[in-house]
Amino acid sequence: MQLTGVWLPIVTPFKDEKIDYKSYKRLIDHYSTKGISGFIPLGTTGEVPVLNDYEFQEMIEKTLDYNEKKLPVYVGVGGNYTAKVIEKLKIAEKYDIQGILSVCPYYNKPNQEGIYSHFNSIAQSTDLNIIIYNIPYRTGVNIQNDTIHRLAEIKNIVGLKDACGDIKQTMALLMDPPKDFSILTGEDIFFYLTLTLGGQGGILASSHLKTELFIDVYNKVKENNTKAALETWKQLYDFIPLLFKEPNPAPIKYCLKKLGLLDSAELRLPLMEASKELGEKLDRII
Repeated sequence: MQLTGVWLPIVTPFKDEKIDYKSYKRLIDHYSTKGISGFIPLGTTGEVPVLNDYEFQEMIEKTLDYNEKKLPVYVGVGGNYTAKVIEKLKIAEKYDIQGILSVCPYYNKPNQEGIYSHFNSIAQSTDLNIIIYNIPYRTGVNIQNDTIHRLAEIKNIVGLKDACGDIKQTMALLMDPPKDFSILTGEDIFFYLTLTLGGQGGILASSHLKTELFIDVYNKVKENNTKAALETWKQLYDFIPLLFKEPNPAPIKYCLKKLGLLDSAELRLPLMEASKELGEKLDRII
């Protein structure tokens, strides 16, 4: 069964240097009613690099507790040391989750065979579904389309979060997609394009805001009403880049606090809260 629709890579709220679970429950309750396809905690937007091991497990527990099996949950489990990723995966496996989102190994820059072997080893170690995540401007290495096709042949590698940053590569993959494999954009600004070229949806940080409009774009494209979808998309197109003017998720947390969904816009160093100048611009779209 393909992964489709709008998936939310949900933020991790902080307050007074601790995870704010009161706000987190508020977020889960809020987005559960908006029409999203599922939650993805502990991703980049969830600031997973600054969480300790205890918090990692607690966040999974709280997500499942608050979600009450309403929506599927995929957990961010990635890294640049394959054996350590598998160790962390074994922790995540203890919980009733549907799968993981796993980023391409970063910093040590493996070649394509190394990337394939990394994900193949992870896949062989679990029965959970795996979405691979290609974001070379963060990791330093690109997963080429040939490698994506090879990985898609592995039974439990079920999809791709595509943030390759190369529109030619994205379009080439959408023109020749692997069979029974979900291509979900991670480039929020490419959401409409991805859908109209046959992609299955998106994992979109910006869908924390104006969520219903993202859902509306998806539904209208799937109804083959691309003209109406484009009119909705025009309401989102100028707003999305503002959310990435400063490091994600600072602008999103600023907006969520303004909307009363978070008690605090706090982040953990080295990330900083949104600047006053950006905040003034965001206020206009809120």
